[in-house]
Amino acid sequence: MIIGNRKFENYTYVFAIVNLTPDSFYAPSRNDEYSVLKTVERAVKDGAAVIDLGAQSTRPGHIEVSADTEISRLMRPLELIKRNFDIPVSVDTYFSKTAEAALEAGADMINDVWGLTHDKDMAATAAKYGASVCIMHNAGKTLEGDIWQPIKSFLSSSVTLALDAGIDKNKICLDGGIGFAKTREQNFELLNGYDRLSSLGFPLLLGTSRKSMFGGNAEDRLEATLRSTRLAAENKILFVRVHDVKQNAQAVKEVYGRC
Repeated sequence: MIIGNRKFENYTYVFAIVNLTPDSFYAPSRNDEYSVLKTVERAVKDGAAVIDLGAQSTRPGHIEVSADTEISRLMRPLELIKRNFDIPVSVDTYFSKTAEAALEAGADMINDVWGLTHDKDMAATAAKYGASVCIMHNAGKTLEGDIWQPIKSFLSSSVTLALDAGIDKNKICLDGGIGFAKTREQNFELLNGYDRLSSLGFPLLLGTSRKSMFGGNAEDRLEATLRSTRLAAENKILFVRVHDVKQNAQAVKEVYGRC
């Protein structure tokens, strides 16, 4: 897969979560324009391959903010990162207005938790700038019964939207959406069979970092996250999106060292 000027293949790479919100569920991930450079510097040093900026929390029960609020939180940190680091930057948004502003400012990728379906202009906006996209499964209500058919159907439909808009097939990855519209049991079913999504023909991103499926408090979920990262690496999933870059990068390295 291509993101910015980098090609990603034959490994499991780390997306570093860098939130620009006051309400993200894991407090240590919260940043602003004054802390973001130090955070990104540490992430790069610890092994991040991509920086994923989020200007809106999508945790369960979150209160949505507008695209204008996202943009106000995003632009200065994005500018600083692009000026100081040579690393691809993904922006986590489902608003095409935010995506346009971010891509105009140099972002390389849009990570859309609604898989290009929330905003009818999202796919065209990404295509206009030659951006990469991460298409995540989501739904308006919790899945019932078999989870695989609706997840694969949603992702396939969103891929068609992307390709029809002109997004390069080599700039698309898929995310099964662990933690979104799924019960705890369904999240584990998806995690344990995640490589089944490879049949769709696109690289995968796994996002489990410190999520509530692991129980307890967010601060106590690192070890469970690392187990999921090792599973992703064993199954040659291309990306893991995480809060704790150093520990997860090391977990990946250990798996590949055994191969």
